[in-house]
Amino acid sequence: MYRCAATTVGGFVQQLAVAYVQHGYWFYVTGQVPDRKCPLAVDAKLLARYEIAISKWARARRKRGGRANIQYIRYGRFFVLIATRGEHRFFEDEPTFRDIRRKPLSFAGYSISYKLGADRKWHASVRIHPSEYLTLKAYFLDLATRRSVEKLSAEFHRIPFEPYAPVRRQFLNILRAVNRKRQRAGFELVPIEALRLRRAVVRPFVSMGRTEDAAEAWS
Repeated sequence: MYRCAATTVGGFVQQLAVAYVQHGYWFYVTGQVPDRKCPLAVDAKLLARYEIAISKWARARRKRGGRANIQYIRYGRFFVLIATRGEHRFFEDEPTFRDIRRKPLSFAGYSISYKLGADRKWHASVRIHPSEYLTLKAYFLDLATRRSVEKLSAEFHRIPFEPYAPVRRQFLNILRAVNRKRQRAGFELVPIEALRLRRAVVRPFVSMGRTEDAAEAWS
């Protein structure tokens, strides 16, 4: 059975970035299930229209034949259809599709894209969206000299974003800015241990009352 309803924000982001974008799914559209419609009915309609719920062998045949493959994932009422290169009715039916390498996908304060890394290789990239990052940084700078090390450490630990590599760099930038302000004021610095720098791998989908493994993706 094709699993598409993520049960957490973290699971949605992980599945989209790690299982799909990293494996060549770059062309996407986003949508919102209207309040008057049942999300499960929308799932079934889109899975059928774009022939998404197929086997890994069928996906491999499509790729060899120059045809695109499609994945679908939903969290709550927000959903994403995302495709590989190739021929598919998706590109005709969804003419407003975007390329995630050029236009990052925004979701729940995250920015998801596909970028060239410092190692000169391409990678799925998950970071805090720029506007969300600036808001977060301003919040911590406002608290920098008005909270104890212990309370600031607790605030840092409660940041709700998963520490993917770009997110970790953003965390560290905020911590450095806070400590510069505290140092100028003669206050104790917040240690790096205040940051949550290890990302937990999660299981994105729940089916029939039990947690399921993340769906495998084949490019």
